[in-house]
Amino acid sequence: MESVSEYILIGASGHAKVVLDILEKSGEKVQCLLELNPSIKQLFNHPVFEEGDFFIKPDHLVIVAVGDNKRRQLIASKHNVSFGLAIHPEATIASYVKIGTGSMIMAKAVINPDVTIGDHCIINTGSVVEHDCELGDYCHVSPGAVVCGGVSVGEGTQIGAGAVILPGVKIGSWVMIGAGAVVTKNVPSDSVLIGNPGKVIT
Repeated sequence: MESVSEYILIGASGHAKVVLDILEKSGEKVQCLLELNPSIKQLFNHPVFEEGDFFIKPDHLVIVAVGDNKRRQLIASKHNVSFGLAIHPEATIASYVKIGTGSMIMAKAVINPDVTIGDHCIINTGSVVEHDCELGDYCHVSPGAVVCGGVSVGEGTQIGAGAVILPGVKIGSWVMIGAGAVVTKNVPSDSVLIGNPGKVIT
C-alpha cells in the first residue's frame, strides 16, 4: 500500500485555501497550517499554529502557500525542510516537464512539453505554459494567463491574470506584468509592463 505524505502548509489565507483543496483532492494528508497572524486559528477543518509553536519533522513535506512572490521567497529561504508539490488532479502536464520543489499547479492549468518550472512557483487556475518555456524560481503565472512557446521568465516575475506572452520573448527577474497585457518584446528585470501592446512604465 502506497504511503500518504503528511503536509504542512505555511500560510493560512486565500491562497492556502486553494493549495489545501489541491492536496486533499490529490489524496494527501495535511496535518496543519502555520501562520504569523495569531488571530487565525483554523482553516476549514485544519488547525492553524503560529510559526514557532509547531515543530516541522524531517518527514513532513512543506509548501509555502503564499501568493506574494517576495514573501514566499523570504519564508522558503529561512526554512531548512523538505518541500513538496501541489498539483491539482485536473491540471494537464505533458511529458518531459520539470517542476521544482515547493511549486503549486492549479486546476485546469496546462503545461506542455519541454517546460522547466523553478522552485516555489505558482501556475494558477486555467493558465497555459507552452512548449520549451523556462520559468525561474518564485514565478507566478496568474489565472488565465498564456505563456507562448520558447519564452523565458526570470526569478520572481508575476504574470498578471489574462496576460499573453508572445513566443520567444525573454522576461527578466522580478518583473510585474499587468493583467491583460500582451507582451511582444523582451522585458528588462525589475520593471512593470502594462497594456496591449505592452509597454514598460517603470
